[in-house]
Amino acid sequence: MTTFTEETRERAREIIARYPADRSRSALLPLLHLVQAEEGYVSPAGVTFCAEVLGLNKAQVGAVATFYTMYKRKPTGDFLVSVCTNTMCNVLGGQEVYDTLSEHLGVGHDETTADGTITLEHAECLAACDYGPVMTVNYDFFDGVDPSTAVGVVDELRAGSRPMPTRGARLCTLKEMAVQLAGFADERDGAVADGGPGEPTLRGLRLAQQHGVSVPGFDPNTPIRSKAEADKAAAKAKAAEAPAKPAAEPAKPASPVKGGDGASAEVPAETSPPAPRDAQKAEAAGVAANEPASDGKPAGDSTGPQERNLNEASASASGANSAAASETGAQK
Repeated sequence: MTTFTEETRERAREIIARYPADRSRSALLPLLHLVQAEEGYVSPAGVTFCAEVLGLNKAQVGAVATFYTMYKRKPTGDFLVSVCTNTMCNVLGGQEVYDTLSEHLGVGHDETTADGTITLEHAECLAACDYGPVMTVNYDFFDGVDPSTAVGVVDELRAGSRPMPTRGARLCTLKEMAVQLAGFADERDGAVADGGPGEPTLRGLRLAQQHGVSVPGFDPNTPIRSKAEADKAAAKAKAAEAPAKPAAEPAKPASPVKGGDGASAEVPAETSPPAPRDAQKAEAAGVAANEPASDGKPAGDSTGPQERNLNEASASASGANSAAASETGAQK
């Protein structure tokens, strides 16, 4: 069983401290990334570790770890290569890219090369339809790929090089990426200085600037209130609203309506429950106006075709029986 390093335990305490004491279980997602950063996947030992530090049971942790595809449940390569084969990318050649890589690497979906460098997966959607066909390496994008360029990328990775993604910062290993997803900065020198945005992405920003669209101001340092503080604030707001509420409107008088049998039936006001006598009258009126359903065919549905089919089937059956009887007699 894995014994996690003191650095991992210290980082786990730092992650848990980000959340109010009564909401510590919210730290589960970054903690799962943290154990994946040490082992390369979420192992049974990682599940146990997360359960212990958060006071949960292993079933609760395992349910989350198996729900999200970013948590790997078996050892994964240094570079997770994901190829989108969903509708748009597939139309543009995504499946061909995946098939070529699978043959070139000698692995299938969710399998890792023998040298432990690359794990290949086929992704349903990578949310980059305007750049298709796309593939990602540890969630960094390579846009507009074809079989040739995709093979070139994986060959560079296996040779120890790190090709530059189309968008985003320079590549890192899956373990290094998991540290970032756990909420810690990339400590590599100049790691986030490279790369740039894509033109379709910038289009929305330029339109917003052109038309003066902006996000309302907010304070990113606003602290997260504890449940007790939130409940207290809600109770205070509710108490402040109570005197401002208008007085209840008087009950509306009952108004006569016609029942299904034409008789007059009284409908009580909405603010008071109906009296048993009125409810019985309304029920009786409804029964009188709506005949009970039956097994008969709906009006207007001709029975001619059904009868003809039954007659033909009966005649065919009689003919078959006669032929069988004749054949039996001949045999005798």
